[in-house]
Amino acid sequence: MKHLSTVYEENLSYFKTRLRPGENFDVICREIKVAGEDAAFFYIDGFTKDDTMQKLLQYFIGMKSIGKDPTPAAAFAAVLPYVEVDVVTDVEQMITLILSGASVMLARSFGSEAVVIDSRTYPARQTEEPDDDRVMQGAHDGFVETLIFNTALIRRRIRDPRLSMHYVNLGGSSRTDVVLCYLDGRADPKYVAWLEGKLRSVHPDSLTLGMQSLAECLIPRRWFNPFPKARYLGRPDAAAAELCEGRVLLLCDTSPQVMVLPVSIFDFMQETDDFYLPPVTGCYMRLLRHGIMLLALFFIPTWYLLLDYAAYLPAWAQVLVPKNAGALPLLLQIYLAELAVDGLKLASMNTPNILTNSLSVIGGLILGEFAVSIGWLSSDVIFYIALVAIAGFSQQNHELGYAFKFMRMIWLALAALFGVWGYFAFLPVLPILLLTNRTINGGQSYLYPLIPFNGKALVRLFLRLPKRDVSRDDYPKTYRQK
Repeated sequence: MKHLSTVYEENLSYFKTRLRPGENFDVICREIKVAGEDAAFFYIDGFTKDDTMQKLLQYFIGMKSIGKDPTPAAAFAAVLPYVEVDVVTDVEQMITLILSGASVMLARSFGSEAVVIDSRTYPARQTEEPDDDRVMQGAHDGFVETLIFNTALIRRRIRDPRLSMHYVNLGGSSRTDVVLCYLDGRADPKYVAWLEGKLRSVHPDSLTLGMQSLAECLIPRRWFNPFPKARYLGRPDAAAAELCEGRVLLLCDTSPQVMVLPVSIFDFMQETDDFYLPPVTGCYMRLLRHGIMLLALFFIPTWYLLLDYAAYLPAWAQVLVPKNAGALPLLLQIYLAELAVDGLKLASMNTPNILTNSLSVIGGLILGEFAVSIGWLSSDVIFYIALVAIAGFSQQNHELGYAFKFMRMIWLALAALFGVWGYFAFLPVLPILLLTNRTINGGQSYLYPLIPFNGKALVRLFLRLPKRDVSRDDYPKTYRQK
């Protein structure tokens, strides 16, 4: 059945067959009399505001008649004392609305139409600051798993009628709501049109994992390239700033993050705290972050290569040579220490908060002091891997951190197998991966503003400039086509 029948009993039987209120305890079919006529409400218990529905039912029972102009359903909706009311004829749309939390009313006099009352409410937590993007100063709220709350947090910060939010339902088993958000006049209209068409063209079976499921549907498959293809934000203030700079946001119901598009590799090196600090301090923090990430990438392979030429090192650099090499081969020690760090990360994620301190003590003793004392690992390896692990935590985006980790491990293997030739053979690998990495729109350069070159935009990415020194004319050019 695509549209409702004119026979009330057929419509009622169809909805009971599809929604099975007798088998599902939370699917409610409430049959009542409205102005002496048969009517039925379908809704999901837990998604509906009980006090609102109780007042509406009292109003319905007290009604004397249902109007007929232009149609009985339209006349009924016109006098209904509620904000969000609509008349619908499409059956699948009604089913989706019911499962999303709205209430659908069938009545004998409505014929092939139904009245939808959007009285939905979702279980939601407080808009707390995200754990992985905290700031010392500024706002301390964050996105939650409820879509309408997230859109309200953005509109609270951008009170501009040009702020546009387009709704798309991607269908499938989950029938998840997705919102395309952009600032008209700032975002590239061609890119917005392309992205909206892309959203409507995908037909996922479900989006139960929220933003990650959506990203896998939109991003071309390049599994061998570990660099992130989309940037996620959990802070509404940072998301609003991205909108003002011409980016486009994708919001997905049940996800406490928004996806920022388009994106380049340099965007991942920016953090919200840079903009809440004075320009000088923000510049220092940003440059320090870039330096630490480069150090985390090349330090271990370079150190391993230098050990092959220890005799040629100057006296001040002899401190890099381990005094106690350990029982295991040095290369194996490094890889074991890298795996041990990741093992501790996995254990910490699955450890209850009350036992976190115990895990830290046990992990530090076993992997540190004991591993050195029994002769398995060198103290130098433990120290340098710890430095690299700390450097990895300076980067907010975990996907980018692991991309650098994989590059470091491959670089180390080449240096160990082929010496100085393998070390230098890896140098072009990183630029090639960055050049060939495809984001959601393959026409966008992942290395912008370096390729194509835009000096002003490049300076803005590396230096935290005062707000008055940033020209609004730069925003539409932020992501030009190749």
